Amino acid sequence: MFNSKRLSYFAILFLFAALSVSAKPLHEENGQTFDGPGGKIYYEVTGSGTGMPLIVVNGGPGFDHTYLHIASAWDTIGKNRRIIFYDQRGDGRSSPLKPGQSCNLADQIADLEALRAHLGFEKWDMLGHSWGGYLSMAYSARHPERIAHLMIVDSAAPKWSDTLFLFSQIFPEITERRAGFTFADEMGDTAASDASIHDYLTMLFYSAEKRDAFVAQMGASAFHKDASQAVMSDLPRFDLNPEIAKFKFPVIVMTGRYDINVAPLVAYKIHQAIPGSRFVVFERSGHIPFYEEPEAFVRATEEFLK
Repeated sequence: MFNSKRLSYFAILFLFAALSVSAKPLHEENGQTFDGPGGKIYYEVTGSGTGMPLIVVNGGPGFDHTYLHIASAWDTIGKNRRIIFYDQRGDGRSSPLKPGQSCNLADQIADLEALRAHLGFEKWDMLGHSWGGYLSMAYSARHPERIAHLMIVDSAAPKWSDTLFLFSQIFPEITERRAGFTFADEMGDTAASDASIHDYLTMLFYSAEKRDAFVAQMGASAFHKDASQAVMSDLPRFDLNPEIAKFKFPVIVMTGRYDINVAPLVAYKIHQAIPGSRFVVFERSGHIPFYEEPEAFVRATEEFLK
């Protein structure tokens, strides 16, 4: 039998991050870096138009933004506004963490605020996916004056431990198989890590066709364990529920009906906690609705951001 506590750790470790592994280049990166509070932060600005700029906060923690480019939704949304993607502290093209360097929730918020200031935006719209949803709620609580609209997409719970994973209930055989990779992965076996992530990715989708296409476009693992562990070790002391109840700006909470990585109940409770928020369910999506149902996602996004 597998160890449920160990499995829970792995579920959190790869949280939402279909996010996880680095995607093969789906478009030519044309970004740059700036000096953030803790080192170089990489960012890329796409799109055009006069709409409020949209910052997209990717999932993880411990992964970069490149999985987002597998979705076509950003091309359409970017016709009316600039879209900013970035790699979080210690991840992707941003500076790796130095030994002993701080990488907690406050640091992640500070990096986002430094990016906003660097770009010269008085306000921006913010979209947070998965772990990025949690970070976007935390940033918005600290800097509400900077938020025009907030989009919370298949997010972790405001109290991290309240996040509901359904892997073992829906995919017991894959869950058990992944548990078999634990020891080798912990010993630094790259093949075991890649196999575990591959199995993880297969559990994120409603559509088998979409699943296969997504997994086929993913490359080798680019997980930054040091950044992930540093952030996650800081999260248990926070409960954002009292903070999100204070939000005065427009908020939309989105979820895939068949999100097994974060049960839709989590999204519904976030919606209930934020006065006046909208709640949208994508009926043919799992954890990544902007990929599985791009047209519906774009329609909901454009209507909300108006």
